[in-house]
Amino acid sequence: MSEDDRPAHLVRLGLSETEAAAYLAMLDSGPTTLAALSRRLGREPADTERTFTGLIHLGLATSHGPERAGIAPIEPSIGLGRLASARSAELQQAHLVAMDAYRTYRRQVHPQATDDLVEVVTGPQIVERILQVEDAAATEVLRFDAPPWHTGGTPNPTEIRNLERGVSYRIVYSKSAVEHSGYYACNIRPCIAAGEQARVLQSLPVKLGIFDQRLAIVSMAFGDAEVNDSMLLVHPSSLLRALTGLFETSWRSAYPLHFGGRVPAALRPVQRRILELLGSGVTDETIAELLGISRRTLSRQLEQLNRAADATTRFQLALYAARKGWI
Repeated sequence: MSEDDRPAHLVRLGLSETEAAAYLAMLDSGPTTLAALSRRLGREPADTERTFTGLIHLGLATSHGPERAGIAPIEPSIGLGRLASARSAELQQAHLVAMDAYRTYRRQVHPQATDDLVEVVTGPQIVERILQVEDAAATEVLRFDAPPWHTGGTPNPTEIRNLERGVSYRIVYSKSAVEHSGYYACNIRPCIAAGEQARVLQSLPVKLGIFDQRLAIVSMAFGDAEVNDSMLLVHPSSLLRALTGLFETSWRSAYPLHFGGRVPAALRPVQRRILELLGSGVTDETIAELLGISRRTLSRQLEQLNRAADATTRFQLALYAARKGWI
């Protein structure tokens, strides 16, 4: 950040332009006097005194010495933290006002009460709205994930950023999503590695995303996706609660797609990933393709896992892994 940018950033936090200039001038000069600061700023002493009084009130400056003639800047974390909190509160209030104004608009344009509960989004706006809603998630994202994908089955950097800032993700994938090698490599694996909780079912009842328990995105049925390219936005209502209940029921019956916290270090990375994929129900051929290994290598790794678990069948291997808390 250049020195020319500093005043603008301070103004964004709530300082006036003169307060920002005075504070930065004191940082450059160190302890000084009101008279010297007035000369440096090219302002009348009375104006500088009013500005300095404002900086004291903001917790950014102090006076000292005989008759408190000396002035100095102080460490800004407390004062600027208070200003940042105030700006955040103002933004939250502005958000509430905007949402209230939008609800008023919806009632005027579409007087039926149900129009406030469900929106229909079509065509090119779909991807834009999906990205907007996910980027605004604050606490939790729940999702049924299956092809085809509106976003083209590409990586999801928004989810990675959200996971880094503490948003939790619980995703139930369809078997067909896991079997898609490109999607598994560029999306599923990186998101699990970043902290996503993932499970898998043979098939999913609907394509669904629920964000902070306040908004759900429902895509058209898979077979209709190309014929009727649209999705529904469901706002807080009994319908949203029903969709959340549907997700939780499916989550409880789905199979884990990643390990728990007690996986032995002796397992090699490829063996860990084989065990993960075994629970998804995909074929040996698909597992080998997803991991980029040959069928012979896969068979050899499975034999080693069976010996480690003293198992003779995959069912026994799965029981052993579950009993040990690996999955």
